[in-house]
Amino acid sequence: MKKTYLSIVFLFVAMSISAQTSMTAQEAAIKIADRILASTTYDFKDKKTGEIYTSLKDAPFTMDMVVNSIYTDWHYTNGVTNIALMELSDKTGDKKYDEYVLKNMNFVFNEGNLEYFKRQFDESYAAGGWRAVPGHSWHMIFRGKRLDDNGPMGASLIELQKKYPDDSFLDYINKTNEHLLYAEPRLEDGTIARLWPHVNTIWADDAFMAISFLSRMGEFTGDNSYFDDAANQILSYTKYLWCPEKQLYYHCYHTDTQENGVAHWSRANGWVFMAQADLLSRMPKDHPMRDAIIENFKQQARGVAHYQGANGLWHQVLDKVDSYEEVTGTAMFVFGMAKGVKEGWLSQDFIYVADQGLKGLLTKISDDGDITAICVGTGISPSETYYYNRPTEINGPMGEGPVLRALIEMIDAPKYTEIRADDQYDKIVVKK
Repeated sequence: MKKTYLSIVFLFVAMSISAQTSMTAQEAAIKIADRILASTTYDFKDKKTGEIYTSLKDAPFTMDMVVNSIYTDWHYTNGVTNIALMELSDKTGDKKYDEYVLKNMNFVFNEGNLEYFKRQFDESYAAGGWRAVPGHSWHMIFRGKRLDDNGPMGASLIELQKKYPDDSFLDYINKTNEHLLYAEPRLEDGTIARLWPHVNTIWADDAFMAISFLSRMGEFTGDNSYFDDAANQILSYTKYLWCPEKQLYYHCYHTDTQENGVAHWSRANGWVFMAQADLLSRMPKDHPMRDAIIENFKQQARGVAHYQGANGLWHQVLDKVDSYEEVTGTAMFVFGMAKGVKEGWLSQDFIYVADQGLKGLLTKISDDGDITAICVGTGISPSETYYYNRPTEINGPMGEGPVLRALIEMIDAPKYTEIRADDQYDKIVVKK
């Protein structure tokens, strides 16, 4: 009897969370953002003892100390969320979202906390190498070996630096720049590639991991070479990852076997789409590669639109309707299409696709600003079953930034209109 009661309670809670909100895009964005702000703490926890510390200045050193909030940890997902929150500030005029991002970055760089976690990192690395460091808070700051470590977080710091200049922020931006230009693995043609799961595997995800930073660095410095690099990445990714038959991107390409991965994963396609929108938003109008990127963006928009589901959502594996409906890819497509229509890169017809996507997203957002159907972090696998079976979570950082960006872009999106037949009949001359 007790087990049955608990099952009924769990089912009720799950149904409540997944119930469609009646909020507008702006109301939903504010509700999600305010939930994030309210739930963020600026303290530390000893995982072994459970003790909470509000400062590390007098805290005993232990390898078990961690930051106590996922939103103050250092991860590329928080970079996307920080970008979204600053965009929400710009859209609404409410500076509390800018100030939140500033508070988070000061917590990392300017309150004496870095040194504590640097000691953890150094001692773990000395004892066990790279495999020993991932359990420590902010280890990605010190590792700096991959775009996941520094790309989107560095991109968000560029946006913050423009509003609140700070030497410590600028120093990290410069370190990220140094890594991306000179240390990040690339193929001979300059395409960014990872050294796993095969040597020199191209990941669609890295379109955003790199271009989020490159495009903002180009705007920040006025140096067109950043736009050149970003545009070349997009066109190279299309060369290696685009599937003409499906009109979608594969998740990866293995250069050693010269084979694509098995899946047209939704979020991977979303990363490419969002990266192109970020690039075009910042690229000079007279850049010689701009037209090629716009055509590439149009091509992807047309392809993606074919796979939108009846509920406005896209599936976890885009061409597999028996895979679950997923919000991160959906959000990135809505963001890109709304941005594309407003900027004139896409036909106004695509706002209908974006609007249907918004309706789908709102079915996954509760009135409390909780987001469901977020696919957890996902690597590359040689089996499509892997993508089918990735778990989903509620309010995961993987989803909050993309969903916020989509909602913010839809706040002032135009309404879909079409030419009415009745208004055109007089233009048709019937010869008698």
